[in-house]
Amino acid sequence: MAVIRLGFGRRNFRPLKRRSSLLLKLIAVVLAVLLFCEFLVYYLVIFWCDWPAVTTPAHGSKPATLVPVLKVMFLADTHLLGEVRGHWLDKLRREWQMERAFQTALWLLQPEVVFILGDIFDEGKWSSPKAWADDVERFQKMFRHPATKKKKVAGSNPQPGPFEFRMTTYKIKRFEKVFSSERLFSWKGINFVMINSVALEGDRCTLCSKAEAELIAISHRLNCSREDPASHQCGEGQPLPVSAPVLLQHYPLYRRSDENCSGEDAAPLEERNIPFQERYDVLSREASQKLLWWLRPRLVLSGHTHNSCEMLHPGGIPELSVPSFSWRNRNNPSFIMGSITSTGHALSKCNLPREDTVLTTYCGAAGFFAVLILAHFELLASPFFFGWNLLRKPRTM
Repeated sequence: MAVIRLGFGRRNFRPLKRRSSLLLKLIAVVLAVLLFCEFLVYYLVIFWCDWPAVTTPAHGSKPATLVPVLKVMFLADTHLLGEVRGHWLDKLRREWQMERAFQTALWLLQPEVVFILGDIFDEGKWSSPKAWADDVERFQKMFRHPATKKKKVAGSNPQPGPFEFRMTTYKIKRFEKVFSSERLFSWKGINFVMINSVALEGDRCTLCSKAEAELIAISHRLNCSREDPASHQCGEGQPLPVSAPVLLQHYPLYRRSDENCSGEDAAPLEERNIPFQERYDVLSREASQKLLWWLRPRLVLSGHTHNSCEMLHPGGIPELSVPSFSWRNRNNPSFIMGSITSTGHALSKCNLPREDTVLTTYCGAAGFFAVLILAHFELLASPFFFGWNLLRKPRTM
């Protein structure tokens, strides 16, 4: 009797062991796919990005390699979702992607400065104080960085209507309480000017008058430093380096459309010939001319369009529109890497993992799961035996 019970136990144990084996295999595959798609893929893709070399000689015959080079990372349009329009799953997914991409880039590339060119939040224009505090907390967690690195953020959040009505004094103060209101800063002999594009287009508004006054003062300091660096008439603070500035803003300078833009992350072909609306898609001609005349920049970087575009303005001043950093806006987000010296610069693009590649990997893994389960339960017949059994079937007349 005991022998019969023992044999019965063995017969039950074998299917249980097979089920446990299948479960372990499925767990191992799931963990491997998740580890690759949600963590390792960022290292695999960003690993191939490298800082461009500045080949233009600086300071006469002095080689560029001996001139201090500042490694700068530029990204734009993160559009963190808020409590009104943001579904919790969409927020979780997009914020995880941006956090992993940013933290991986910091670790692998070691930039010295990071500039984020506006549209940080998707609902900054109507956020309540509590919602704003929550959005800021999430942003600071995602884009955290060591104290040895600097991070600068340009203002502006999307809102329909003319530029001058997009921002109020309260919103600007709330923004500048979290993110520095400093407009002019210098590192390694390089001048950067970061402006709030929204405040440039309002006729006779208080905010715009203040912004223009600030820019005129910055223009005076920059031009004075070029003409007479030792002069005491160049304003308060330390004398500025004798270097044309790099202009950073959210809205692009005026251009008619994206018709002359190309590349895999440029606007889609059907959208490139659509004319831009001044004071909505780009700055007006007048505001753009003022900036170029007042600041005389050597390079301009902007965001807002979510697409990449290189533009050459009068006087040979190049502008690069930085694509969106969010997978919600693009299938192929990216950021710009800049090697900048006091007189030269070189820019390159670092592409991030493509959304469709990750989704294809997940679909392939799901198909593999199905095959694994069918094979385990012997529901997936071998083609040889399937054909043999088909031949052996009796034919009915």
